[in-house]
Amino acid sequence: MADLKFKPVRHDHKEFLERASKRRDFSEAYEALEVEYALAHEMLTARARAGLTQEAVAGRMGTTKSAISRLESAGKHAPSVASLKKYAAAVGCTLKIELVPASPKRRRGAQPGGQPDAAR
Repeated sequence: MADLKFKPVRHDHKEFLERASKRRDFSEAYEALEVEYALAHEMLTARARAGLTQEAVAGRMGTTKSAISRLESAGKHAPSVASLKKYAAAVGCTLKIELVPASPKRRRGAQPGGQPDAAR
């Protein structure tokens, strides 16, 4: 049987961002995937807090390690709410989804009144 003991990989996200931000076009690309990166960070943090490997989470979810790797990767694909609920349960959490009003400068494509152009 595989060793399912959690062995965290050192990752200094602040240091990563400092180095990456020096690359051309990094800011625009990062901002475009900001929500995906935040979700991936939450998932990795929850798994680490639970002390589980990707393989252990996969076993709890009835899937493969590679499927968990895809779930935890930002920007590769959009996981379903059902998958996120299963993942949350596997790492001992509940899923909470929240819509937070955007600040005026972050409302791209919004018209006065807060509705996006396409909604009018």
